[in-house]
Amino acid sequence: MANPFDGKVAVVTGAASGIGLATAQALMAAGVTVVMVDRNEVALAALVATSGGKAIAQVTDLLDPESCNAMVPDILAKAGRIDILHCNAGSYVGGDLVDTNPASIDRMLNLNVNAVIKNVHAVLPHMIERRTGDIIVTCSVAGHVSIMPEPVYTASKWAVTSFTQATRRQVAKHGIRVAQVSPGPVISALLADWPAERLQAVKDAGGLIEASEVADAVMYMLSRPRNVTIHDMIVLPTNFIDA
Repeated sequence: MANPFDGKVAVVTGAASGIGLATAQALMAAGVTVVMVDRNEVALAALVATSGGKAIAQVTDLLDPESCNAMVPDILAKAGRIDILHCNAGSYVGGDLVDTNPASIDRMLNLNVNAVIKNVHAVLPHMIERRTGDIIVTCSVAGHVSIMPEPVYTASKWAVTSFTQATRRQVAKHGIRVAQVSPGPVISALLADWPAERLQAVKDAGGLIEASEVADAVMYMLSRPRNVTIHDMIVLPTNFIDA
């Protein structure tokens, strides 16, 4: 059976750690050339150096409008095409809304929502012209359930769900698949803002999954025949705690 990934070019944002890194590694293992996008230039350089020629570094600050707007044109100049875009970069704000500061709200919404929309908007003309492509967005179970301790984060992920599903219906006629993966709590730096007692309680209850387990879901979605689109895959720890 032919390898559906052989020779493809993928772009993964937030690729220097967590779900982004795990997905980039899985894609490279499957034969994909991966453009690893992150603002951490030092981390990217180290990862590319050990990739066996399968990774390309793209230093982009998605919170900087000029850097964000230049991302897709820069990648096309380096790699020639984009077959897969995984919009994975994101941040987290938890806790009571009254205790959240406006700057943190702006930063998270700009990264979790605005940057995703802009990245997808930028890549669509290229994919439409080629009449093929895959776009996957890292959402969250919080995009399906209102998680009480994280109202701002939950709002951002509900926005992602709405955007992803509406865009999918617009571009399916062009041979482009748009989907999202919605993990529960993942062992990553994103949980650094969790109160220590909450993190420990979830760990003790077996309510966390590894980034590699989310990457497995992404690979499954991408490997389906072109006549199949998985709109969303919710990946939860068996002992998920949603409050």
